[in-house]
Amino acid sequence: MSTVVNPPFETTLLVRDSCLCLHLQRAARALARRFDDALRPLGLTNGQFSLMMSLNRPEPPGMAAVASLLAMDRTTLTAALKPLERRALVKITADPADRRGRLMTLTPKGRRLLTRAVPIWKNTHVEVESLLRDSDRLRNNLRALS
Repeated sequence: MSTVVNPPFETTLLVRDSCLCLHLQRAARALARRFDDALRPLGLTNGQFSLMMSLNRPEPPGMAAVASLLAMDRTTLTAALKPLERRALVKITADPADRRGRLMTLTPKGRRLLTRAVPIWKNTHVEVESLLRDSDRLRNNLRALS
């Protein structure tokens, strides 16, 4: 019979205090909550706002381009689109160049909502950046990790 050996408590403290993944997750959750709270009066989450912004292009993007930009797989993207589609904020159509592909566009209703959301995002973004010493450096470091 083998005996289970737990890592020492000091290891737990080391991970708590130094783990980049843990600190990024905590910061990401706190940041997401802040933007969710700000966008809630419009009935949007920060994820929905980001998704709608990713569709704000001169030409409708395909699923792969949006999934790549948002760092999500197609299945997750499809699930994220459903509530926006139900609210008639986004329209998904077959790609005329390849009927298997899907193109996504903001509807006029979606564009109006996004227009209302942008000032909320800008104000919240300014508040968040005011808490940071060097937001450009942070952005560059996060891009390097992604």
